[in-house]
Amino acid sequence: MPRGGSDGRPVALTTAESVWTRQATGGLERPEPRAPGQRSWRSRAWWHTPRLVRGLTGICLVALLVAGVVTGAVLAGARGGADVIGHRAAPQVVRSADLYFALNDMDAQAANLLLLGADPDYQALRKQTLDTYEQRRAQADGDLQRVTEAVSGDLAGQAAVQTVIGQLGSYEALVARAQLLEDQARAPAGRPSADALAAYRQATDLLRQRLLPAVDELTRANSNVVEESYRDQRDSLASGWWEILAAGLLALAALGVLQRLLAVRFRRLVNLPLAVASLLVLAALVSALTLTSGAERELTVAKSNSFDSVIALSRARAVAYDLNADESRYLTDPARAAAYEQSFFDKTQSVARVEGATLSTYNTELAAAAGRHPVAFGGYLGDELRNVTFDGEQDAAERVLASFQQYQRDDRKMRELSGEGRLKDAVTFNTGIAPGQSNADFGVLSAALDDTQAINQRAFERAVAATDGDLDATTAGLGVAALVVALALVAGGVRPRLREFA
Repeated sequence: MPRGGSDGRPVALTTAESVWTRQATGGLERPEPRAPGQRSWRSRAWWHTPRLVRGLTGICLVALLVAGVVTGAVLAGARGGADVIGHRAAPQVVRSADLYFALNDMDAQAANLLLLGADPDYQALRKQTLDTYEQRRAQADGDLQRVTEAVSGDLAGQAAVQTVIGQLGSYEALVARAQLLEDQARAPAGRPSADALAAYRQATDLLRQRLLPAVDELTRANSNVVEESYRDQRDSLASGWWEILAAGLLALAALGVLQRLLAVRFRRLVNLPLAVASLLVLAALVSALTLTSGAERELTVAKSNSFDSVIALSRARAVAYDLNADESRYLTDPARAAAYEQSFFDKTQSVARVEGATLSTYNTELAAAAGRHPVAFGGYLGDELRNVTFDGEQDAAERVLASFQQYQRDDRKMRELSGEGRLKDAVTFNTGIAPGQSNADFGVLSAALDDTQAINQRAFERAVAATDGDLDATTAGLGVAALVVALALVAGGVRPRLREFA
């Protein structure tokens, strides 16, 4: 706009002397003179409407991108943690625990074969025992193959697996030799030949000193991976929830400020695209927070509520079968009877620990501890009873306890028969599968352990599947689409207003 000079004639303004501002009427202001030194970004006049709109638009776009990145990182981390726990480490723990069980039962059946001898009264039972041994051997081979595949990238795991592979063949050869020598000797029940007993001693010592420790190392290593992943993921989800909330609120606040600026400067009640973008961001924020909370909840169910019980029960089952083998070893090898009796009691305590108890007082003290609440004994079974969570689990766990107590009573009866010199009666009671005999009651215990473990295993699988479903590719795609639409709405909502200044 021209201005008057000293002679009254209009003088044109220079570019350096003018800036754009907006009048209250909403129209474009005329350029006004500005001194060059006043064109600082810190001056109020420098932030005219186009610059304010562009600046706030940029802030909104950056805030939306930050919210999207933060949300994606938190939920991707949750998905990765669920994958490690649910599909790799935890199943590997179960496989190695199952291998531990299969090896233990192989040795129990090998001891029973030696114990039964060539007595014709046990011919049918001997065949059944031999069939079970072969089933467990096939199961151990299958478990070992799956464990080998799972530790392909783990040097320590590979070393442990190689130990098992290298020693398992030697163990099976020693068991086969013991059976052959026993068949040749035609020894009576409970009195194997010296050569057969020597071969079995080598086999069981190899199992207990080399094979089982290697498998147990695998189980512990993978259990540690599960524990560390759970702890890290739980902490990440807890902090991630607040990070998502902060980023989402920041994006909403930026959109609100931009909406307010456009309403004031352009005399409009609402900018519809920005309003839709705000609602979309709010919905995405609520969904992201819900998914994060759900992932944290399912992680707790999978690890603390179910997996901890699965591994405790898996170990309890493996140790229980080793207990059963110790009974047969006790009867088969009188020279080592005291050592096998102590081994039986040590493993009994690992299943259900009663402090201060001895083998002779254990049953009475366990019964007293079982009648108290909260649970007053430790061990794997104590851990399970303190972690009851799911429908039917309490009754199933109590059946495990009751059947374990009955099995312990059977053990004392078997030792009494042996102590009275009634060896064949002790063998019959120990290996018998008729109701009321030790192996029949052991079968009840095994079934109760399997039932309780199955309840927790199903809960674990449901929790992992729920996380997989919530954080799948569809969810990620919807999140990306929501972010793109929100960015487009912000740009589309501002563009018509900026064109008014073109």
